[in-house]
Amino acid sequence: MRYLRVRVGDGASVELDANQDDVSPITLYDGPVESVLFGDLGTLGTGTRLYGQVWTGGPQVVVRYYEAHPLDGDRVPICAVARLSKGQMRKLPGSKPGMAILEFSTAAVYIVEEFR
Repeated sequence: MRYLRVRVGDGASVELDANQDDVSPITLYDGPVESVLFGDLGTLGTGTRLYGQVWTGGPQVVVRYYEAHPLDGDRVPICAVARLSKGQMRKLPGSKPGMAILEFSTAAVYIVEEFR
């Protein structure tokens, strides 16, 4: 993570699904996701693609990111999670098994030391 000039706890904003830019509400499905960073996160700038996994099994959606692909560079491993305060990653009514409807298409992404 030193290579990217980020520390545990550093964060930025992210569009959760690159295919649902600025949509409200947004629908996420269990499985892989491609997100888009807006704002800088260390050396990762706006437009960097973040690749990870979505889980919708609980009351809130979990998104973990494993890889970043800067616009002007090679893919690099990362360890980050998407978060929103006040329960805003909570699934809305109408969410079915294997999918989640969220009120917002954006979230914050935070660097973590490991997934728990």
